[in-house]
Amino acid sequence: MSFHVYLSGEIHTDWRDEIRRGAEAAGLDVVFSAPVTDHDASDAAGDHLGETPSQFWRDHQSSKVNAIRTRTLIEKSDLVVVRFGDKYKQWNAAFDAGYCAALGKPYVTLHAEEIVHPLKEVDADAQAWCTSTEQVVEILRHVLEA
Repeated sequence: MSFHVYLSGEIHTDWRDEIRRGAEAAGLDVVFSAPVTDHDASDAAGDHLGETPSQFWRDHQSSKVNAIRTRTLIEKSDLVVVRFGDKYKQWNAAFDAGYCAALGKPYVTLHAEEIVHPLKEVDADAQAWCTSTEQVVEILRHVLEA
């Protein structure tokens, strides 16, 4: 039986690939899913529904379409990894963590120590705080092989 992991958050680095490669190298039976990581494609997710009068309504429309994917994949996952980068504020990642908390879905956070303070509430409900993708892979190894 495969373990399903949703990789939420920051889209500007290759952290998802690092976790995938680590899990594969460890021989772990993990199926990974993620949000749309192409920024332009994500922003345009609702454009097919019609022209909007402002950027607010375009973002609103696309966020609702993106939420179909995000909510469905989070609900189907066994674990969610929520990555916060240091370059941009990932409000969507914080929302995903809150959604996990509301569902009682286990999640771990992945971020640098420098942003512990602004993420204290998010980290407080997480099952673990990781500072590296290797730590995430070790959690997966423990969960699947212990």
